[in-house]
Amino acid sequence: MNTLVVVAHPNPASFNKNGIVATVVTELKSKNHNVVVRDLYELNFNPVLSGSDFGTFATGKTPADIQIERDHISWATNIVLVYPVWWIGRPAIMQGYFDRVFGFNFAFTADENGARGLLKNEKALVINTAGTPEFIYDGWPDSKQLISRPVAEGVLGYCGIKNVKQLTFFGIVGSTDEQRAQVLSDIKAEIAAL
Repeated sequence: MNTLVVVAHPNPASFNKNGIVATVVTELKSKNHNVVVRDLYELNFNPVLSGSDFGTFATGKTPADIQIERDHISWATNIVLVYPVWWIGRPAIMQGYFDRVFGFNFAFTADENGARGLLKNEKALVINTAGTPEFIYDGWPDSKQLISRPVAEGVLGYCGIKNVKQLTFFGIVGSTDEQRAQVLSDIKAEIAAL
């Protein structure tokens, strides 16, 4: 099985990279998955969908950097996304990845009958961390849905991936070693289902 892991966290010393991504990769490999990690910050991925991108698309071609990412998605049976929650959303570099890579006639299409997802990936797992404690989100109606629905349904589901699971771990900033160990244990359990 082939699994693509896409990471968006700017701090190379973060728990996201050294704890979560390391655990995801180790667990996947222990289950005989072929794993490719695409760290958007390490790649210096350009998140800006530009006029020149549209010009290239208009000629029937795909910009080279976008094609590389699309090839990884097409290769993958499963996709794992790992990124922090910022302002109830995702880092701009992750949004730019969706904007540039998940484009028309690759990830979805539309005609007079409506839109249709084109991605054939079997499963996706979205792993988010939030520095803010969960009780803050509990006091704001629908805030947890605002975190989960845009990517799980609005991007991945819309583009054809039917089996999407999202995990959000709150209060990561200031969390104890025991709490972080529980996060990694929860992630291992989800990886077992891929």
